[in-house]
Amino acid sequence: MNHPTEGILGVLGGMGPQATNTFYQRLIDRTQAESDQEHLRVLIWSDAKIPDRTAGILGGPQEAEAVFQHLLADAKLLEGAGCTVLAIPCNTSHYFADRLQAQLRVPIIHMIRETVAAIRAMGKQSVGVLATDGTVRTGIYQKELEAAGLTPVTLPEPLQKVVMSIIYDEIKKGETGSREKFGEIDAYLRAAGCDCAILGCTELSVYRSLHNLPPFYVDAMEVLAEQAILRCGKTLRNV
Repeated sequence: MNHPTEGILGVLGGMGPQATNTFYQRLIDRTQAESDQEHLRVLIWSDAKIPDRTAGILGGPQEAEAVFQHLLADAKLLEGAGCTVLAIPCNTSHYFADRLQAQLRVPIIHMIRETVAAIRAMGKQSVGVLATDGTVRTGIYQKELEAAGLTPVTLPEPLQKVVMSIIYDEIKKGETGSREKFGEIDAYLRAAGCDCAILGCTELSVYRSLHNLPPFYVDAMEVLAEQAILRCGKTLRNV
């Protein structure tokens, strides 16, 4: 039964559209609900016109500022529409999360910090980071992992290019993603002694939804979905 005290989730999406669609499906799948009325109230703004986050961050101050201002306008739109908590299913955009939060009244669920907290609770130590160049080069995951006493492991440049190819040349173009390419990455992470690896790009979360990946891979989008459900006053469905 819905009550007025239950939260309204705002989803700042479109980064990319398929990732936003996958995130909403995760919300539906993980909410303990026996009827339509027991699901979350969700306002999704899938703004596909937001400039590419990696290109913006790595391109220079003006490009980065353009991304930030676009994200801020979208976040304020959701806030003004009555959302009580915001989720941003894009890892790279969390480079701007603290700055965005400073200009909003409603809380943003910080996907990177929540994912690191979940990994720490699992008792893991050595953690692979699979993400865009923008996420990796800004060190947003590495900093949070180190602050939690964990050891981040990033990929050598040739394999980082493979990750970017899966994200941009395959998933963002509507393809399913190459198992062979992912297999190269998996072999490296395991040889490097990782206890687990973060799927730190929502396109990689889409890849996970299309291919069976083992629990070794911690999906940041899944963590975000779980936190969104809990913060809106709902119960998680066991899967």
